Amino acid sequence: MAKNNNRGNNRMSREERGRKGGEATSQNHDQEFFQEIGQKGGEATSKNHDKEFYQEIGQKGGETTAENHDKEFYQEIGQKGGEATSRNHDKEFYQEIGQKGGESTSENHDKEFYREIGKKGGNNNSSRNN
Repeated sequence: MAKNNNRGNNRMSREERGRKGGEATSQNHDQEFFQEIGQKGGEATSKNHDKEFYQEIGQKGGETTAENHDKEFYQEIGQKGGEATSRNHDKEFYQEIGQKGGESTSENHDKEFYREIGKKGGNNNSSRNN
């Protein structure tokens, strides 16, 4: 139970009132209610904050996640994400994102980059053939 800061009387602390209110709310409302207020809260937040705010909280969340999870966790969520994506998209989608990725890569790298990855790819392929 939360600490009672009201010496000698039987009034609840702010923490206790908040906990009881939260429990009552969760019992009186369904998932749709919480989705709706979450949507409204997200819209209000986006009106009050800029891109930098979201980048900062995203970075903090990513750092916290990295501290709390190992390589296996990331492999598992990557696998699940890949499977979900493949269920929701067709061949045309993959062709389009592949083309965009290739264009972006070619804009950001020079011929030396391609020579280097070509050598690496060639070395990997030759070791597989042995």
